Amino acid sequence: MSLVKSFTRIMGRVAPLHLAEKWDNVGLILEAPHVRPDAKRILLTIDLTPAVVEEALSTPTSLIVSYHPPIFKPLSSITLSNPLQASLLKCAAAGISVYTPHTALDSVTDGINDWLCTKVAGPLRDINWTARFIGQAFPDGLGGIGRIVTLQQPMELKMLQFNIRTELELKHIQVAYAKPEREKTLISTIAICAGSGGSMLLGVDADVYFTGEMSHHEVLAAVQSGHNVILCGHTNTERGFLPWLAKDIEEFIQEEIEQPTDPTEAELLKGLEIVVSQKDEHPLVTIDA
Repeated sequence: MSLVKSFTRIMGRVAPLHLAEKWDNVGLILEAPHVRPDAKRILLTIDLTPAVVEEALSTPTSLIVSYHPPIFKPLSSITLSNPLQASLLKCAAAGISVYTPHTALDSVTDGINDWLCTKVAGPLRDINWTARFIGQAFPDGLGGIGRIVTLQQPMELKMLQFNIRTELELKHIQVAYAKPEREKTLISTIAICAGSGGSMLLGVDADVYFTGEMSHHEVLAAVQSGHNVILCGHTNTERGFLPWLAKDIEEFIQEEIEQPTDPTEAELLKGLEIVVSQKDEHPLVTIDA
């Protein structure tokens, strides 16, 4: 049993891969051909950018958990002329493997979409709400697609905007209003999808669609059908979850060490350091003037 396979088993407990969308590419994306010596760090990132790879190379990193899959479509070649492919080749040469959970982490209970549900309450945490899935729960009870939050007491859209912006620590968000009351519109239900939510949210019965990004025509369709829209930027609805993911991974590792299902695997997991990347960042900046 190698460290990569042992850690892959841990990630399968954090976010079981069968919860991922059928179109997604998840799991062990790159398995390095050799083990990097004296490397006991797992680096968490949203995207496998050159800056993140350099961070991994300059630290004792053995595996990168990249939320977005660095390989999504079939590759006809792997060359150094392509920045992403060059990053993968550098990782493989250095003994660094790459794992992707993506939509499995969105859908699993206590994953990214459940984390986003908590952002509607704001810093006071005194707003009572419940959440349900968009559609049916998965048969195994481990999660479901998307979320719809129902507030016990309606709030003005202005307050919801403030809560989301504050909780996600953003200077700017984008809002599309469906009614003349605009920010004074009373809100009772919020449909939530991390990342790009247009295809999932359109047609869902909710007062607000809260996601990272939607296309121009998806926003128009939402507003014209009576749904307000709050957009935060694709990765801004995902990146803040990484510290929580780190804690989840640490807890599952500790559980395996204390009550091992495989003593050899438990021994390999000892001493692992789970670290959130300092180089991973949203690719766009907002220019005020």
